[in-house]
Amino acid sequence: MNRHHSQADWTDRARAVLPGGGFGNFDPGIVISEGRGARVWNEDGREYVDYLIGSGPMLLGHGHPEVLEAVLEQLPRGQTFFANNALGIELAEEICRAVPCAEQLRYVSSGGEADMYAMRLARAFTGRDRIVKFEGGYHGMSAEAQMSLAPARRENFPQAVPDSAGIPRSVADEMLIAPFNDADYIRSLLAEYDGQIAGLIVEPLQRIIPPQPGFLQMLRAECDRYGIVLIFDEVVTGFRFAYGGAQEHYGVTPDLCTLGKVIGGGFPLAATVGRADIMAHFDKAAVGEDRWLMQMGTLSGNPVAAAAGLKSLEILRRDGQYPRLRALGDRVAGLIGAALDPTGIPYRIVGDATLFEVVFTAQDPRDYRAVQVGDAGRAKVWNDTLRRHGVFKSPGKTYPSLALTEEDLALTDAAVKAAAAALAEMG
Repeated sequence: MNRHHSQADWTDRARAVLPGGGFGNFDPGIVISEGRGARVWNEDGREYVDYLIGSGPMLLGHGHPEVLEAVLEQLPRGQTFFANNALGIELAEEICRAVPCAEQLRYVSSGGEADMYAMRLARAFTGRDRIVKFEGGYHGMSAEAQMSLAPARRENFPQAVPDSAGIPRSVADEMLIAPFNDADYIRSLLAEYDGQIAGLIVEPLQRIIPPQPGFLQMLRAECDRYGIVLIFDEVVTGFRFAYGGAQEHYGVTPDLCTLGKVIGGGFPLAATVGRADIMAHFDKAAVGEDRWLMQMGTLSGNPVAAAAGLKSLEILRRDGQYPRLRALGDRVAGLIGAALDPTGIPYRIVGDATLFEVVFTAQDPRDYRAVQVGDAGRAKVWNDTLRRHGVFKSPGKTYPSLALTEEDLALTDAAVKAAAAALAEMG
């Protein structure tokens, strides 16, 4: 098959067969042809330093030779079986060793599925219906998750606002929305709905916003007080913040967590993991017909993805990997700060060394609404200029990877200096 067409050709073809001309994930005007290490190339051969890294999975970089070797070893043995396979069992064992809350797990193919099942597990376990989530928190594409992710209008808490057409009004009635990092509000909310809340789902780092000191500990204590299942969405932070994820990093253990991205080594793989007594609801023999939660998926526990995930985790266990990742992230953030400081433009670098973003504001954002107050015009100029100067990233996140080299950092430095100059010209 001849794939040697220009990027413009591919985007024209995409518009004919894909709604909006894309996969629904990213700017459809760019078509990536290749990735190696910390670089990607578009179909015109334009090269970029990659801080998108597939929206997080490629923590080791593209085409890591040891991961490729593991995948190529598995491929001749079979691509998928639907039945159990040894690699999937081995990966489950390693995840349960690594993640504090993980006593058992169930595989799915995407983080959004894992989040959906985690919320459903909380309902099955408690016999209650309501779920608490935080405004601006991203938990996939289920009806529950699409409540107040990016609300176009502000409602009084805890009213849920659907972010998508096609969601029944009744779903909003079962969702309670709270502002992130507001301990007083969440205490009041949980007390008001005592006995009605099945689960509370939270990103330990909400998109890019860090938890205030003690906030996650407070959530743990309050969920214990009211018999609520505490769910950490660690699809992004799992095996990124630390080998045991954000729960290891922050020292707070949830009842359930969801994992994805890194555990598949670049292939579709995710999991819902947690306490054995809650996970037992996936086992009809253990809980009975009425309390059983049906779950299955054609590609769940896929052996090729499990091979890539096992090798990725083995590499991440090696000495010095996490200190190096954090040092690389700090260097990138330092380059950004050194470029922006002389301009006098107010900004904050928000997040963690392993995942962060520039928000053009004079205040430290504590929640979704505070991030939205940032100067969107400056953010657009910043991101557009970075793209023109060879830095590939999402408009809202910067993902460092372990594949970054000194040459990559030098190109990044030149790009952020150009972006800062473009902002200074705006005034």
